[in-house]
Amino acid sequence: MIVLYFFLSSCYTERDYLVGFLKNTNLFSVRNLTFSYTLGARKIIALKGISIEIPQQQLITLSGPSGSGKSTFLHLLGLIESVQEGSIYFLGEDMAGYSYQQQNRIRKEYIGLVFQRFHLIPVLTVEENVAYFLLRMGLSRKEVKKRVEHALRLVGLYEHRHKKPFTLSGGQRQRVALARAIAKRPKVILADEPTANLDQETGKQIMQILRKMVDLEGISIVISTHDPMVMGYADHQIHVTDGRLEDGDLSPSFAKKSVSASNLQERSLNTCS
Repeated sequence: MIVLYFFLSSCYTERDYLVGFLKNTNLFSVRNLTFSYTLGARKIIALKGISIEIPQQQLITLSGPSGSGKSTFLHLLGLIESVQEGSIYFLGEDMAGYSYQQQNRIRKEYIGLVFQRFHLIPVLTVEENVAYFLLRMGLSRKEVKKRVEHALRLVGLYEHRHKKPFTLSGGQRQRVALARAIAKRPKVILADEPTANLDQETGKQIMQILRKMVDLEGISIVISTHDPMVMGYADHQIHVTDGRLEDGDLSPSFAKKSVSASNLQERSLNTCS
């Protein structure tokens, strides 16, 4: 079973090196993905044989009616749900090959999650909320401070860093949630309708920040949304209908070369020697 053992090692310079090496590989390659769940006595097929390639350093929107499978798709990409049928490849490697510990590490270091409800810790200040997961990643306090300041300045909330979430507006709390995701320096941020509970002007501010993150920080972003305003910021728009994707120019060619474990191992050893 091929796994990204060296890709997931604790050597930070190795992580940066391999991310650079993998820059020409698709972020996600999804093949024949089907997912179902039970609701009472009914079996609901949420996704039906989806195949798609998602490139790096792009802002991609998933649109479609409620219940079409958008959130389920994001949860599978983010390792919140497990694949039942089909495959998801992350940077060329089949995610089914990851152990439980490796899945946790992928979520912790490579994937940022942003939800409608913010999920901030109410007893912590803004900067403490942003720093919380960084400290769990084992970073030094100096590095944590640096990342927190950078992320809060990027979303325009550095002057509010000592405030508690309940003193902030909905738009400000969503920006804190974005800053928390940015500070991890992930490869991708998965955002489930991040502007749904915001007014149009605040939603535009959030999208301008997300667009900046792609253009200046090189982070990939996949957003589920109903909002045409949000779709206007996208590099690619994917429409989801009844568990199937109408994806425009992201049809799977599977032409991107997968990276073999031996290649990763060779580069890993050279990097950390």
